[in-house]
Amino acid sequence: MYTAIIFVLAALALFFVFTGVQKGKKGRIIIGVSIGILSILFFNFMNFWGEMLWFDALGYSDRFWVYTVAQTGFGLLGALLAWLIIYLLTFGIPKDKKLVRISSYAFGFIVGGIWGYSNWEVILKFWNRVPANIAEPILHMDASFYLFTLPLLRSVYTILILITVISLALLFFISFFRISADGNVSIDLSGHLVNANRKLYNNIIVSSAVFILLLAFNLFLSRYELMFSELGVVHGPGWTDVNIILPGYWIVIIIMIVLAIMFLIPQLRKLLQKFYSKLRIRNSASLPVLLGSIAATIFAVWFIFLNAVPELFQWLRVEPNEITLEKPYIQNNIKMTRYGFNLQKIEERQFPATENFSRALADSNKATLENVRLWDYRALDDVFKQFQAMRLYYEFKDVDIDRYEVNGKYKQVMVSAREMNPSNLPGESQTFVNQRFKYTHGYGITMSTVSDFTPDGLPNMLIKDIPPVSKYPDLVVKRPQIYYGELENPHVIVNTTEQEFDYPSGEDNVYNRYSGKGGVQISNIWRKFLFGWKFDGTPLFFSSYPTPQSRIMFHRNIMDRVRTLAPFLSFDSDPYIVLGSNGNLYWIIDAYTTSNYFPYSEPNEYGINYIRNSVKVVIDAFNGSVDFYIYDDNDPIIKVWSNIYPGLFKKKEQMPADLQKHVRYPVDLFLMQGLMYAKYHMTDPTVFYNQEDLWIRATEKYYNNVQPVTPYYIMWQRPGEENPQFVLMLPFTPKNRQVSIGWIAGMCDPSDYGKLIAYQFPKERRVLGPQQVETKIDQDSFLSGQLSLWNQRGSQVIRGNVLAIPIGKTLLYVEPIYLQAETAAYPELRLVAVMHNDKLSYAKSFAEALQGLYGNAPTNQINVKASSQTQPVVNETSLSDKIKQANDAFENYLKLQGQKKFEEAAKELSRLQNLLEDLSKNSGK
Repeated sequence: MYTAIIFVLAALALFFVFTGVQKGKKGRIIIGVSIGILSILFFNFMNFWGEMLWFDALGYSDRFWVYTVAQTGFGLLGALLAWLIIYLLTFGIPKDKKLVRISSYAFGFIVGGIWGYSNWEVILKFWNRVPANIAEPILHMDASFYLFTLPLLRSVYTILILITVISLALLFFISFFRISADGNVSIDLSGHLVNANRKLYNNIIVSSAVFILLLAFNLFLSRYELMFSELGVVHGPGWTDVNIILPGYWIVIIIMIVLAIMFLIPQLRKLLQKFYSKLRIRNSASLPVLLGSIAATIFAVWFIFLNAVPELFQWLRVEPNEITLEKPYIQNNIKMTRYGFNLQKIEERQFPATENFSRALADSNKATLENVRLWDYRALDDVFKQFQAMRLYYEFKDVDIDRYEVNGKYKQVMVSAREMNPSNLPGESQTFVNQRFKYTHGYGITMSTVSDFTPDGLPNMLIKDIPPVSKYPDLVVKRPQIYYGELENPHVIVNTTEQEFDYPSGEDNVYNRYSGKGGVQISNIWRKFLFGWKFDGTPLFFSSYPTPQSRIMFHRNIMDRVRTLAPFLSFDSDPYIVLGSNGNLYWIIDAYTTSNYFPYSEPNEYGINYIRNSVKVVIDAFNGSVDFYIYDDNDPIIKVWSNIYPGLFKKKEQMPADLQKHVRYPVDLFLMQGLMYAKYHMTDPTVFYNQEDLWIRATEKYYNNVQPVTPYYIMWQRPGEENPQFVLMLPFTPKNRQVSIGWIAGMCDPSDYGKLIAYQFPKERRVLGPQQVETKIDQDSFLSGQLSLWNQRGSQVIRGNVLAIPIGKTLLYVEPIYLQAETAAYPELRLVAVMHNDKLSYAKSFAEALQGLYGNAPTNQINVKASSQTQPVVNETSLSDKIKQANDAFENYLKLQGQKKFEEAAKELSRLQNLLEDLSKNSGK
């Protein structure tokens, strides 16, 4: 239908234009062109109006209109100003050059409009600027100047220099180029036309002077851009920048201003002509020659003072004395970089790592040890998909880590949302009705503890199944429907005459109708026509299912949703779902304000040199409502955006208390800060210059691949405190070494949220790093042999994260080891390895593995193994025979499991255990 309408309108427009041209009737041509233009505008207006209705339904119509009016208004204003400037610079073009004049005006109007439309944010940020309350140490300008004012000044310079260059090019073309009747182009530098046309002459004089002044303005801005210089040893101005280039800028600026003024004033211009004539420049009275002479002068001065002299000083003066001369500037860079990445608030402490691991220490840190994460998120994701997806149209995007009060205890948990993915339906079932009206939402969440396993090797489920079954009353899911999530959800129409699929129940399905306020109401035929054009076309417009009470939901992917509302923010890559105390489900996303204009700050690999986690975003999974809560009142950038969009942001205190308990320090920010801190924990300029104490991220063997450790959440009982806290942690090692050097922690709980603590280990002590723990495991003859046995065909050994867990004043390492059989769709936990100092212990469970560290582990149990650096010699012949028998028993076990012969499989498993016990005794371990 819509295609037919477009075809008819296009045909009608072409008919009027064609007949108008044929019959020479301008009226018909105007009507045809008007029909075409109005048709284009109408269909674009429908897209525009559909988005406006979406913003209005969310309660953010003001945000929409500020954006729309600002873009349109500044675009129009930029077009008018650019047209006016180019008119003033080219008014001397003769009237017989009508095409040139019109072209120049059109160019100015278009370029100015594009500039205003593209820079509306820069203009509004300048207009609503606030102080940052920190000044850079060279020019003593507040950082807000660099964040909000300098980008606008640079943008204004860019548009002005572009207009001026085009104006000069047109003036020179008219004045000094000749086009003959046969199309040949010749150059005439005699200046006859210029001298005969005083307006044209004055235009060239004024435009050239404006061009010179703009170049001087560019150098004036470049003074401030020295804050981002890369000439010295650090990012920002060094000795040469401050002592040579900065004065050089003023010298060149003054010379250029003087030349521009002399060029503008006739009497002074004559002095210039005499000066150049004394330099034996021929035809110095000729305007082109005079302009060329001035240009050569500017180039020479520019080259000498801003290139040659600085390079010489850098080479002959700075490099031979670099540490002495650059020391104060390195200090400036350290201070401003630490502020830019919010590292100045880090509490730096010493971690002695001296305490022995004992049962008493374990008992005093019971809450921490009970929450050690043994489930790898990828392993758990496979388990959820295997046992909790229920139907092929459900999908778990990922597994998130959070904490809850569970039966009176503060527990770390892993949680995942069960979302709807209609594209997983069989091809014949992916109909318009199913995708738009029936399969509209996901259902419920799964939640498990991080460390508990059932006897079958499955997670301890706190919330499971459909409808959600909660193990404890404080984890009840009262509204499990998920209409908004992480998947690329297509638009749907709810509350129609067609019942929605709610969840499967045995052989039957349960249906319902949406009762919330999400989406845009399709209240009349116009909206139905509009959304038919915007989305599904004719099938939606002619469908009888929607009613005036129906609602269309789009932008259902939560990342797309928040980016549409706040494109000026950056968002964390890991949204996570939260069960509120009211039984409803919410998504929380961390949002950042960033800049690459913070003075004297070192940019990271993404070019960012300033970042703040200023906003937490909460999205209702049922209604799709979005709330932005400011979590950093001191951030000047978020203050500016709050001024631009009043009503878009809420105060931190307005976030529901039960959701504040689930706010986390974000991984993306923490990793960015950690990588910067690895270098900028060195605050002594000499140490920094020599990079004497450079840290790097620790590495680990994760899923059988060596990779840098990613930040991980743990429950940590800080020394001297009784209750554990939820923290984000990242360990470091020295460059080119594997021992641990320190770690940083980001506090997540409301009482200490946002605090960063950095612990350094004593440099005189050797503290194992995660990769050394991996090496110890690989070097343990019994354990490596068993892993090799398991890693035969038909199965795969999977190494989980190596977690460094602070316990009291010492460090405990924990690594879960999984085994995934070829016949299984998910891995099972088989071993837990723990290590303290040089002592390694491993067993089938974490509790049993800890026994090996206490020094009193039973020696007759294969499931507990403790080792030190000294390993006994093993009889290789008997060991090889025993390993072969154990391998046969293991393969028989897998085969019988696949055939569901569980009794026979149990016998083979018992045989395998006996063989392994025998291996243990024979190896003397």
